[in-house]
Amino acid sequence: MPEVVFSIDQSKSMRDQAVPGHNRWHPDVPPAVTVKPGTDVRIECKEWTDGQIGNNDSANDVRDVDLTHCHMLSGPIAVEGAEPGDLLVVDIIDLGPVPQVVGENCGEGWGYSGIFSKINGGGFLTDYFPDAYKAIWDFQGQQCSSRHVPGVKYTGITHPGLFGTAPSAELLARWNRREQALIDTDPDRVPPLALPPLQQSTLGGTADGDLLEKIAREGARTVPPREHGGNNDIKNFTRGSRVFYPVYVDGALFSGGDLHFSQGDGEINFCGAIEMGGYIDFHLDLIKGGMETYGINNNPVFMPGRVEPTYSEWLTFIGISVDHRDDTNLYMDATQAYRNACLNAIEYLKKWGYTGEQAYLILGTSPIEGRIGSVVDIPNAACSVFLPTEIFDVDIRPGGNGPVYQDRGQVAVTS
Repeated sequence: MPEVVFSIDQSKSMRDQAVPGHNRWHPDVPPAVTVKPGTDVRIECKEWTDGQIGNNDSANDVRDVDLTHCHMLSGPIAVEGAEPGDLLVVDIIDLGPVPQVVGENCGEGWGYSGIFSKINGGGFLTDYFPDAYKAIWDFQGQQCSSRHVPGVKYTGITHPGLFGTAPSAELLARWNRREQALIDTDPDRVPPLALPPLQQSTLGGTADGDLLEKIAREGARTVPPREHGGNNDIKNFTRGSRVFYPVYVDGALFSGGDLHFSQGDGEINFCGAIEMGGYIDFHLDLIKGGMETYGINNNPVFMPGRVEPTYSEWLTFIGISVDHRDDTNLYMDATQAYRNACLNAIEYLKKWGYTGEQAYLILGTSPIEGRIGSVVDIPNAACSVFLPTEIFDVDIRPGGNGPVYQDRGQVAVTS
C-alpha cells in the first residue's frame, strides 16, 4: 500500500484531525506534507460536507446543510521541485470508500445523493425541483442500490469530484474579480450567480492568526471548477487516469476530496453524485516547463483510464434549446438542450412508476453519458442523455404492452 500522507479519522470533523485540511483555495494555505516527484501516496478524505448528512429517511439535513464549510479537502501536498509553469502529473492508482468498514460515517458502506433546495444552490433542474430530497445508497463491492430508489442497481465509476493545485496570488485575484463582476449583474438572484470569498467557517489547514484571517478574507470558494482544476466532477477521473495539472506556485500545493462512488455526466442534482468519504492512491510526477511546452495554460488535460462499467444497451433522450414552459426559443443554448434531454428522460421514467425526484436522482447517480449532438444548426443546439437500460430490474425500452407502472415509493423528503 502507498504511504498514507494525509490520514482521516472518519468519526471526527476535518477541523479536529491531527492535521486538518482546508476548504478555501489560497496560495498561502500551508502544506500538510511534502513529497518527492515519482512518489506513490494515499490520502484519506472526508465526505464533502464534513459529515452533515446522515444515513436516515429524512431530507432535513440536505435542506439545512451549511455550505460555508464545503468542500473539505485533504492536503495541500507540496511536491519538491515543482515551480510555476510546470505540469503536475497525477496518475490515479486506486480509490474507494472507507476500506472494510460498515458504520455510521458516510463512506463506511454507504453514501448519499441529494437534490439541493433552490435557496441552497439548487441543481441543474432547480426550477422544476426546488425542494430538498435525498437517497441513501448501500455499497456492495462495485455495485450500489438504494432503499429510496428501488428497482435499480448499478456499477459505479468511482472518482474524485475535486482535485486541484493552488492558485497564484495573481490568479486568485483574477478569480475573485471576475466572479464578483458576474454577481454584480444580478446581486439578489436566488440561487446566486457565484460565491464570493466568505470568512465564515473558513478552514485554512494549519494556518492561524493573521494568516488564517488573510486566507478567509481572500480565499476562493471550492464549488466551481477553475483554471487549476477544482470541482470538475468528471466521472472518468477514475483508476488508470492520468491528469496534467498546471502549476502556479512553488510546490504545486495539490489538494483533493469530494469522492464519488458513482455519477452521471453533469452531476445534475448538484449533490447528484453518490457522495462518500474514503481514500485515493495516486502517483505524482512533474514535467518541467510543461505548461509552455504543451500549451496547457487554462485547465488540466487528462487521459481517461480503461475502467468503466461495460453497459452496452442504452435508451437515449434528446433535447433542443427551447424552453417548453413558455415556448421560448433560445439561440444555440446547449445548457437548455441538455436540460430538456434530462427532463424528457424523467417524464419517460415516471411512466414506470418512478417519481420525478427518483428519476432525477437516477440521472445524477447512474453512469449516464451526456453528448452534444449539434451546436451549428441555428437556432437549436441539440444534446442527448444516454441512459443504460441494464441498470433497471425491468425492461424499460419501448415496445410490447407499454410501460408497466409500479408504485416505487419516494425518496427521503423534508418534514
